[in-house]
Amino acid sequence: MKKVIKWVCIIGGGLIVLVIASLLIIPRFVDVQKYKPEIEKKVAEATGRPFALGGDLRLSLFPWAGISLSDVRMGNPPGFGEKDFVTVKSFEVRVKLLPLLSRDIQVKRFVLKGPRIVLVKRKDGRGNWEGIGKEVAEPQKRAAGAPGGALPVKALTVGRFSITDGLVRWIDRAGGVKKEISDITLRLKDVSLDRPVRVAFSARMDGKPVSLEGKVGPIGREPGKGTVSVDLALKALGLIDLDLKGHIKDPAARPRFDMAVRVAPFSPRKLAAALGREFPVKTADPAALEKLGVSLRVKGDPSDISISDGKLALDESSLRFSARARKFSRPDLRFNLDLDRIDLDRYLPPAAAGGSPADAEKAPAPAAEKKTDYGPLRRLLLDGTVHVGSLKAHGVGIQDLKMKLSAKNGVIRVDPLTLRLYQGEMAATAALDVRKSTPLSSMAFRLTRVQAGPLLQDLLKKDIIEGLLNAEASVRVAGDTPDRIKRTLNGKGDFIFKDGAIKGIDLAGMVRNLKATFGLAQKSTEKPRTDFSELHCPFTITNGRVHTPNTSMKSPFLRILAAGDADLVGEALDFRVEPKFVTSIKGQGDIKKRSGIMVPVLVTGTFANPKFRPDLKGMFQKRIKEGLSDPSRLKEMLKGKKQSGTEAKEPGKDVKGMLKGLFKK
Repeated sequence: MKKVIKWVCIIGGGLIVLVIASLLIIPRFVDVQKYKPEIEKKVAEATGRPFALGGDLRLSLFPWAGISLSDVRMGNPPGFGEKDFVTVKSFEVRVKLLPLLSRDIQVKRFVLKGPRIVLVKRKDGRGNWEGIGKEVAEPQKRAAGAPGGALPVKALTVGRFSITDGLVRWIDRAGGVKKEISDITLRLKDVSLDRPVRVAFSARMDGKPVSLEGKVGPIGREPGKGTVSVDLALKALGLIDLDLKGHIKDPAARPRFDMAVRVAPFSPRKLAAALGREFPVKTADPAALEKLGVSLRVKGDPSDISISDGKLALDESSLRFSARARKFSRPDLRFNLDLDRIDLDRYLPPAAAGGSPADAEKAPAPAAEKKTDYGPLRRLLLDGTVHVGSLKAHGVGIQDLKMKLSAKNGVIRVDPLTLRLYQGEMAATAALDVRKSTPLSSMAFRLTRVQAGPLLQDLLKKDIIEGLLNAEASVRVAGDTPDRIKRTLNGKGDFIFKDGAIKGIDLAGMVRNLKATFGLAQKSTEKPRTDFSELHCPFTITNGRVHTPNTSMKSPFLRILAAGDADLVGEALDFRVEPKFVTSIKGQGDIKKRSGIMVPVLVTGTFANPKFRPDLKGMFQKRIKEGLSDPSRLKEMLKGKKQSGTEAKEPGKDVKGMLKGLFKK
């Protein structure tokens, strides 16, 4: 028995020595260069592209099994201009042989120098990367994509892993674009299944530096399972500084992640310039979008993502936010936004020459209206809050805006919405119902003690009215196009202005001008203005037509009643205003009838060009009607003062007498 064991050991040892000797001797005596043509042929057949090994091919088997080659070239198909698709200056890999028997992979060197890839897209849209290799059958694809479980190795270590002097070039002949990433360097250290792998990557993108450093892992003996830590820092173009820290759990099965992301403040405008592109956003303020930075923590899985500790810096604005999104087939969104201040006018498109920002936003009407798909909104679940400390939009300043948004079963609500503006307050609610093909919208609001003058000056850039405004209104519409909204607008409201004035209109002056026409008064040179103690305007809206039955205005010497319509569809005005001068300011704001002059005024024209004129016809018709119903009044109207001769001593005296009779109540 001892002899058997002895001979077995001798034979086994001899075989091992023989194998080792063979591995050492074979590479020295076997000319591997003669296999180059066969290798080139097989690779060309497999890829369908020309393939060549221009340099020497070297092979080693013990103690390190390795191969090295140089001047590797894979060509392009005809018609792409560039001769080579991929070139490599040199490549070397060495793996320790004996540990492979125990599934322990020990890589001494993996060195790739000068890889060069040129991606070309022709004018017909075809790319040179298309059609490489043979199509893989579907069962093979599925097998390749199936989870592989544990690696067929027990250990993996890599001594040196480097890719240096790499280049990727992109040529788009259809779009006339050329881009290049050069000086590509990738180094991995401490490559192992059980330790974090250190990553160092650097390159130049169109001449601008890009780098990525940090560590990833360990990936474990069963890649795709367990927890993989990530700690990476990206720097790009001398502008971008991004940090990513956290971990991913079970990335191949049901991945869950918990990551902290930080992007240091940078200039989007300078970034676009560094990339050689025109900044895509036109803003009224050319200094806007000069600073952008964000930090947040994101965690969850592909079906449930939450964001916390969110901070965003945009120019002088600072936003804190949190959010959660889940069930993406029927989105369920939750969010909270808290913004300290923002001037939206800075970010609106610039005003066109001779126009306003609003004009610049107008776009030509589409030739044919496309029906909006409201399916995503019908599935949306939403619950969010918004708070803005200070907001400016279209010239209007708003403070302490608070808003709650919700959506369920196709109904989106804003309830409540509160804010402060121009020393007053506003409370509102709104809803959008898209359960049917035609959306229904509604809104109700209440304004309390708002300074109307500054508000309208900032909003409309017109100084037309001043006073303290209290208002409430509710409206509803059907449709989603401007014309449809105007035609289906319905609702009611009530506006009350206190202690103010209508500017640009002097109703009393209109009467004085009428009397001046007949030689009764001189024209006023003062700026038109009609002061009031109260202006009350109740109204209803029916299919886009605003009607006020009894708008009233009270002032020390004047009472006014107005009635009429404003057609929002045709943008036309049709109002009749009846001012009444009173003889005393006693009881200002009361409702007692007083003696004075009744001079109707017609308001016509359009919203852009309103016209005001005295209603002479209506005035005379009313006086004549009063005279016909009361003969004594008619006699008084036609009666003039007796003259001492056949001619009046004062020109126009008879006319004055007639007017006095007409105007007398």
